[in-house]
Amino acid sequence: MSSAEHIAEGRAPDGVRPPSRVRQLAAASIGNAVEWYDWYAYSFLAVYFAGQIFPADAGNSLVPLLSTFAVFAVGFFMRPVGGLLMGAVADRRGRRTALTVTILLMGGGSLLVALTPTYAATGILAPLILVVARLVQGLSVGGEFAASTTFLVESAGPGRRGLFSSFQYVSTTVGQLLASGTAALLAALLTEQQMGEWGWRVAFLVGALLSLLGLWIRRGAQETRSEQQAAGRPGLFEALRRHPRQSLLICGITAGGTIAYYTWTTYLPTYAQVNAGFDKADSLTVGTLSLVFFALLQPLGGMLSDRIGRKPLLLGFSLGFAVLAVPLLHLVTDSFASLLLVQCAGMVLLTGYTAVAAAVNAEVFPARVRAAGIGFPYSLTVALFGGTAPYVGTWFKQAGRADLFPWYVAALCLVSFLVYLTLPETSRQELER
Repeated sequence: MSSAEHIAEGRAPDGVRPPSRVRQLAAASIGNAVEWYDWYAYSFLAVYFAGQIFPADAGNSLVPLLSTFAVFAVGFFMRPVGGLLMGAVADRRGRRTALTVTILLMGGGSLLVALTPTYAATGILAPLILVVARLVQGLSVGGEFAASTTFLVESAGPGRRGLFSSFQYVSTTVGQLLASGTAALLAALLTEQQMGEWGWRVAFLVGALLSLLGLWIRRGAQETRSEQQAAGRPGLFEALRRHPRQSLLICGITAGGTIAYYTWTTYLPTYAQVNAGFDKADSLTVGTLSLVFFALLQPLGGMLSDRIGRKPLLLGFSLGFAVLAVPLLHLVTDSFASLLLVQCAGMVLLTGYTAVAAAVNAEVFPARVRAAGIGFPYSLTVALFGGTAPYVGTWFKQAGRADLFPWYVAALCLVSFLVYLTLPETSRQELER
C-alpha cells in the first residue's frame, strides 16, 4: 500500500510517521491564504494606486481605474498557463513540489508590485513592470489552485472530502481578509493622499514577507501522490487529449461560480463606489465583515455536501444567483446596511459552489492527470469570466449601461445550472488514487 493510500486511511506505512490531517490542512491552507493575500491586495488597493501607475484622461476620471482592472484581467490570462504547467509538475513531481514553486512565484510578484515606479517618474515603464508582476502572480495562482485542490482532497479521509474541499475557500477567504483588513487599516491610519503616494506599497511588501512564512510551513507537508502515480510521467496535454469531456465539464461547472465569486468577493466594493457613490473606506469595512461571514460558512457547506451530496448545493447556488443577482445588485445604495446585506446574502448562495468546488473538480479526473486536468480548464474559465468581472463591470458603467452587468452575472449562473443538472452525484464514490 502506498503512502498516499495510508494517508487516505489515516495511518502510515511501516517506518513512516503517521500524517496529521491538521498538519496537511495547515500546509495547504496557510500557504494558500498567503498566495491569495498577495493576489487580492491588488484589487482592494487599485483605487489608490491607479492614478500613480497609469496616466489620467482629462475627459474621463475612470481611465486609470479601467486600465488597472485591465491589468488585473491580464494576470488572470496567465492562470491557464500556470494551471497547465504547475498541474503537470504536481502530477509528475508531486503536489508538494508544485506548492513550493507557486508560493515562491507569488512572493516575487508581490515584491515587484511594491517596487513598481510611478508613471510620472518612468513613463511607460511603470505599467509594463506592473504587467510583468501580475503575469508572474497569475502563473502562480493558476498552479496553486491545481496543486492545492488536489492535495486537499487527496488528504481527506473517507466521507470527509467535502469538508476538506471547503478549506480551499476558507484559506482563500482568509487571504482576502488579510488583504482587505490590511487595506482598511492603512486607509484608517493614513490620509487618502498618503495612501495614493506610498501607503499601498506597504501591503505588497507585507505579502512578500508572508510568502516566506508560507514556504516554511509547506516544507512540513507529506506528499499525497501515490507510488503508482509517481511511476508514470503523464504528458503535458494528456488530460485534454484523453479526457476532453471532463475538461469541458470543468468549464461549465466553473463559469457561473467564478463570475459570482469575483463579483461578490472582489468587485462589489468598487461596484458600490462607482455606481452608488459609496465611501471607499466604508466599502472596505463592509467587504471585511462579509468575508468573515463567508469563511465561517464554508466548513458548514462542506460537511453538508458530505451528508446530502454535492449536486443539491450546486443547484441551489446557481438557480439562486440566476434569479436573484439582478435584484440584489439593484439594492446596492450608498447605505452601509444595504451593501452589507447584499454582500452577505450573496455569500450564503455562493457557499453552495465554493464549499464543494474543489471536491467536485477532483472527483471528475483520474489520479494520474488530476492536477493538470483541473488546472487548465478551471483557470481558463476563471480568466475568461472571473478575472474580467471588474473590467466588464467598470466598462458597462463607462458605457452608461451599468444596469446590464447584473444580467451578465445571472446569465452565466443559469448556464452553470444547466450543467449541474447533468452531473452525477460523486460524494459517495471512492476517490481514485
